[in-house]
Formats: sequence, structure tokens, C-alpha cells
Amino acid sequence: MKSATLGKSTSGAEVTNISGHGFWLLMANEELCVSFKEFPWFKDASVSEILNVEWPQPHHLYWPGLDVDVAVESIRHPEKFPLISKEMSQTRRSRRHAKVRR
Repeated sequence: MKSATLGKSTSGAEVTNISGHGFWLLMANEELCVSFKEFPWFKDASVSEILNVEWPQPHHLYWPGLDVDVAVESIRHPEKFPLISKEMSQTRRSRRHAKVRR
């Protein structure tokens, strides 16, 4: 007897925990921590937005409610991918100028 051809895997990325510091993703047999410090666009996201994660390709994840794509490698090694948004840079620059004026 021959088994039927296997279909597409239904296992995807799953958020297993959320804390004030970040959240943890289970992907296949690997659990990764997504720090709010390293990935600040998740900090003010709702729980449902964080939980709604898709794993469309082995090398990246997508949060449709936030319209955020993240490379898996950048979660594994955030030090290799220094991501500073334009908004964060402007905020830091404004703070720096404010301190100089005082």
C-alpha cells in the first residue's frame, strides 16, 4: 500500500510568549526572541497584531496587521542588522539638540 502524497505543511511560526521586553517565536524546532529594543515597531502593537504572524518563506516572516516583514536571520543575529528607523533617528537628533540648548 502506498501513502498519499503529503500536502503543504500546516506548521507555521507561532508566538509562544509576550512580555514587556519582547516576544518569542517558535519556528519548526527553533525558538527565537524578538526584542522590542531591537525591533521597536512591535512595542506598541496589540497582542492580536503580534500573534498574527505568517511564515511565507523559510527566510522571512510577515505580520499583515502591521505590514511588517522581518528576515529570520535578523532575529537570530540582530547585531548584524542595525535597524534604526528614520523616525527614531529624528527623535534622537531632537533630544540631542534639546540637551544642547539647555
